[in-house]
Amino acid sequence: MPRVYESIKNKLHIPKIIHLIGTNGKGTTGRFLASALYTLGFKVGHYTSPHILEFNERIWLNGKVVSNESLEETHIKLLNILSKESADSLSYFEYTTLLAILIYADVDYIILEAGLGGEHDATSVFPNILTLVTPIDRDHEAFLGETIQEIATTKLNAIQKRVILGNQTHNEVYEIVDKISKSKGITAEKFSILLEAIDYEKIENIAKENDLPQYLRENLMLSISALKALGIEYKTDSFTNSRLFGRLTKLSENVIIDVGHNSLAANSIVKSLSPHKYTLIYNSYKDKNYKEILRTLKPIIKDVEIIEIEDDSRVEELLIMKETVEELGFKYKLFKEIVPENNYLVFGSFSVAEAFLKVYNG
Repeated sequence: MPRVYESIKNKLHIPKIIHLIGTNGKGTTGRFLASALYTLGFKVGHYTSPHILEFNERIWLNGKVVSNESLEETHIKLLNILSKESADSLSYFEYTTLLAILIYADVDYIILEAGLGGEHDATSVFPNILTLVTPIDRDHEAFLGETIQEIATTKLNAIQKRVILGNQTHNEVYEIVDKISKSKGITAEKFSILLEAIDYEKIENIAKENDLPQYLRENLMLSISALKALGIEYKTDSFTNSRLFGRLTKLSENVIIDVGHNSLAANSIVKSLSPHKYTLIYNSYKDKNYKEILRTLKPIIKDVEIIEIEDDSRVEELLIMKETVEELGFKYKLFKEIVPENNYLVFGSFSVAEAFLKVYNG
């Protein structure tokens, strides 16, 4: 990606970029910020990943997902800019990142969400004006490292000019960003300090109007701290309808869906939904610490229904998943349908959400 970007950067127009790195909350923080900027009169793009049902979800532009026509036109334009060798060398995510940058050529701000990690992520090659850091925790260990120090260092090496940190559960993250920011001569701030002069009653009203659980309120405050850093005044209604789908989204009176897929997300959900009990609709990839995730969710789970995901070799074998669920003391069965008398929590990867929604939407 750095090599290809270097070869075509004189053909690209790069607007002001706000880069998002972290383990959890990048999507919701980015959408809060993008929606507020758009409501306040700016032209804005929000690049997020992965998608749940259709690719267009990844490229949000001025209040709605990009059209198929725009994608096709930009795809042709990008292929004309790239050499065949460069086009063939790019990964799926690298190519789609360049596609988004072309689509966002005329916006005022791009909210650019890292896909995996930070330092070596495709989104890190572009110059940015600000980096926002959501909570960092263990995830994708095979790629990012086994320890918080390794994971945080890989992510935080992406910061360029100014960085704002959301609340972190690991003190090592603060220590690492302090070290990196000093070595690069970068301004580093905690969002809690930036928000000291902000009217918390105003934030509470925004949270209530949008029915935000606690962890989404922290994402909201991180997005507001970005507005403050940019010197942009916001209004209470700047965040109306800015909540991203699949983040503790209530599909009906008895069905909640969340695309969280790690222990940090599971812990946030337990805090938000306790003391209520749910039937958990779940499955997991082999490389996820799903036993720890299920153990974390246990206080709010009465039983488990394992949803099958087709044609994905990364998904854990059904027999092993059944044995794990049984070992943790859960009653379980395969998911077939929603019944009115149960309350359901659909939790897991975007693939779990996709598989469930295909059944739920008929």
